[in-house]
Amino acid sequence: MPANKYALIRYRTIDRCLRNPARPYPSKEELRLACEEALYGSDGDRISISTIEKDLNAMRYDGALGYHAPIAYHRDERGYHYEDEAFSIDNLQLNEEELESVRFAARTLVQFKNVPLFAQFGQAIGKIDDRLRMAPNLETEPLNAVVQFESAPASRGSEFLTPLLNAIQGKNSVEIQYRKFNAEQSDSTIIHPYLLKEYRNRWYVIAWNPGRAAYRTYGLDRIEQIHERSDVFEMNADFDADQLFLHSFGISKISDQPQKVRVRCNRLEYEYLLAQPVHASQQLIAIDENTYELQLEVWITFELVQFLLGLGAAIEVLEPASLRNQMKQALTDSLNRYL
Repeated sequence: MPANKYALIRYRTIDRCLRNPARPYPSKEELRLACEEALYGSDGDRISISTIEKDLNAMRYDGALGYHAPIAYHRDERGYHYEDEAFSIDNLQLNEEELESVRFAARTLVQFKNVPLFAQFGQAIGKIDDRLRMAPNLETEPLNAVVQFESAPASRGSEFLTPLLNAIQGKNSVEIQYRKFNAEQSDSTIIHPYLLKEYRNRWYVIAWNPGRAAYRTYGLDRIEQIHERSDVFEMNADFDADQLFLHSFGISKISDQPQKVRVRCNRLEYEYLLAQPVHASQQLIAIDENTYELQLEVWITFELVQFLLGLGAAIEVLEPASLRNQMKQALTDSLNRYL
C-alpha cells in the first residue's frame, strides 16, 4: 500500500478519535495507538509521535487534502479536539472521479442484494440503492429537504469493534474493564471473545468467561477499557453461532427450553407483523377476519417482554401462563402510576 494511503487511513482514524464523545480530548499518544491499531492491529510496524504531529499539521494546513481541519489543543483537558464540533472530514464533497467510484461500488453491491451469503446486509444495501436512485449525484442537501432516511446515532463502544474482531480472529484472550448499568464501578474480567453481534443498533460480544466457566454477553457500550493478552485460547467445541441465538428474542440467552408463545392480535397489528416478521419462528394464524394469532417458539427474555409491552392494547398474551401473568403484573403496575 503506498505511503499516502497509509496517511489517509491515519487521517480518518484521527478524525474518528476527535469526534468520539465517549473518549473526548485524545492525547497524541492515544491518537498514535488508535492509528497503530487501525493500520497494523496487534502486530506489525509502529507509528511514532512525530508522525502523528505531522499528520495533525497536514490536516490543519495542507490545502491539497481539500480541507483545513479546525484541530486545537485543549490545555485544561490536555488533549485535542475540533473547535467546530460539527466538522468531519467525512462531510467533504467528493470529486467526479470519486462520485463515479461510489456509484460503481453501489451498483455492484445491489447485484448481490438477494444472494444468501449477503442476506444480513440486504436492508443496508437496499438503503444505498434507494438513495442512489433518488440522488445519483449524491447531492444530499436537496434530497434531505424532501426525503428523510432513518438513521441511528453512533453507538458508544464501537471503537472496541476492531480490537475485539482481531482478538476473535487471532483467538487471543482479552481483559476488559466492564461496568454494568446498575454498578458504580467497573470490574476487570478476562474473556475469550467468540462472536460480535448487533441488536437494535448496539453491539455485543459473546464470550467464554473462564472464571465462571460459562458463556456471557457483554455490551460494548459498557466496556471502558480493553487490553489484548498474549495467551491464545482454544474455542469450545460445543460453540455454534447459528444455534446459540436460535430461540432468542433479542440478545439474551438462557439455558431453559424454548416455549411456545401465543399472542392474540388485531388486524392492524397482523399487517405490521406480516410486513416485518419479528422472529424466524414467527407464525401468523387467522382466527377470523378481525382476530389473529402470533405464535413464536422462543425463550422468555427481557427483550420479548419489552416488545410485547410496547404493543399495548393491540395484543393479548394467551400462553404460556407465566408470561401472561408477567404481562398482567407489568400492566397493572403501569396503570397504578396513573391513578
